[in-house]
This record gives sequence, C-alpha cells and structure tokens, in this order.
Amino acid sequence: MLTNVRSDRVKSVRSLSRRSVRERTGRFVVDGPQGVREAIRYAAARIDDLYVTSAAIERHNDLVAAAQDVGLHVHEVDDAVLAAMSDTESPQGLLAVVAAQPHTLEGVLADDPRLVVLLSNVRDPGNAGTVIRGADAFGADAVLVTDGSVDVLSPKVVRSTAGSLFHLPVVTGLDAHTTLDALAAHGIRTLAADGVGETLLPDVDVSQPHAWVMGNEAWGLPPEIRDRCTDVVRVPIHERVESLNLAMAATICLATSAGATRRP
Repeated sequence: MLTNVRSDRVKSVRSLSRRSVRERTGRFVVDGPQGVREAIRYAAARIDDLYVTSAAIERHNDLVAAAQDVGLHVHEVDDAVLAAMSDTESPQGLLAVVAAQPHTLEGVLADDPRLVVLLSNVRDPGNAGTVIRGADAFGADAVLVTDGSVDVLSPKVVRSTAGSLFHLPVVTGLDAHTTLDALAAHGIRTLAADGVGETLLPDVDVSQPHAWVMGNEAWGLPPEIRDRCTDVVRVPIHERVESLNLAMAATICLATSAGATRRP
C-alpha cells in the first residue's frame, strides 16, 4: 500500500492538475468511479496506473476486477495519498492516470458526421463537460473546441463528462473560422445557437448533417462567427427569463437533433 504523500509518484500525479504538465506529458487524471469505469471499458490501453483506496476496493470490487482482467497496474493507496493526488475536496477512492488521445478535424470529417458541436471560447469547465456529456447522450459524432476554450482534459471538465470523454472524439485547439470553412466544405450546415436568432428552434431543419455552434457563457458568439453560420437559432423561452445557461441550451438543441440524425 502507498502511504507516503510526499513521494515522487504522488507529486507526479498531482502535477497533472496543471495544464502545462498535461500538455508536456500527454497524460491526464480521471477521478471517481464513473469516469474510471468508462476509461477501463473504452480506453484501457491508455491507462498507465489505477490508484484505489481500501474502501473503494470493497465498494467497487467489480471495477477493480475488470481493471485487473485487462492487465492494468492497480495500486492500493491510503486515503491521504489519494487526497494528495486528487484536486477535489472529496475524492471517491479511485483515480486513474490516462494517456491523451488526440483527435483531428480531418479525422472527424472523414467519418461523414451527421451531428457535431462546435464550442467557441467556452471557458467554464462544468459547462464544457456537460456539453460533451450531452453530445454523447444525444448521439453526436464529435465535439469540436476552439482555441481559447477551457482545456477539456482538466480535472473539472473530465469529471463533468462522467466518462463521455471516452465515447466520442473531442477535437481541441481549433480556429473557429477555419473550422467553419471545413464544415461548410463537407456540406455540414452550421447552426449558431444565440438569443438574437430569428429562427426558432422548433422551426429549424435538423434532418441534414449539421453542427451546433455554441459561444462563450458571458458574451455568446461574436458577430463575425455568428454571421458566418448557415442560420442563427433561438431557443424559445418565457419572456420573463432573460437567457439559458450554455449547457442547458446545448442540451435542448442536441435533444432536438437527436431523433432526426439518429443512424439506422
């Protein structure tokens, strides 16, 4: 059992809370049973190590057994060590170090996607993670993230995805204008979700391949991005409500698309 909170191993795992270290090492942390379970199911070959407390071994023995069955390095640690490795105030007893898997826009487009999400300058980790989870839930083929957005491999984003990060491609570091050009060249309509839109969500055509374009939580989409989209779509809400949270708006838009874009 690992008990030394000052060990180099513990310091190395904890350092992955910093973006610069994640980018340099190509590694990130998955914290909690749901995320770890999905990592084992869908990305076991990319897991370097799994750290588990005694209580978590008893509580999640099926998960630990699944990790051992695929040959993962499972390290039993005490509560203090796991707390030192994690950036959350209440760790749930399981933590994995996983190698990142970079995806490209070209790779996504090569698979002829019918539904994607483009996040432009989205800064809030919870929003970004929830949109990725919603995109997964409603059958999106990929999530595209522009530069200037939050790092999707940060611990808070990873937790918010609840494992969906391992289910669909998430492409990061994109230029918004270049991405819009590429989507258009592949016949993918771009639908800007924005409160100034004249087209109401129930009236938009989502039967053809399309991308929902979502902007920053505070200022939305800049005009130069919004005006380049095929259409600007507004979610109809009661007049006494000023606006919707980004993640909520994205979920509603994705749910609208889900039935029309579901593959046979």
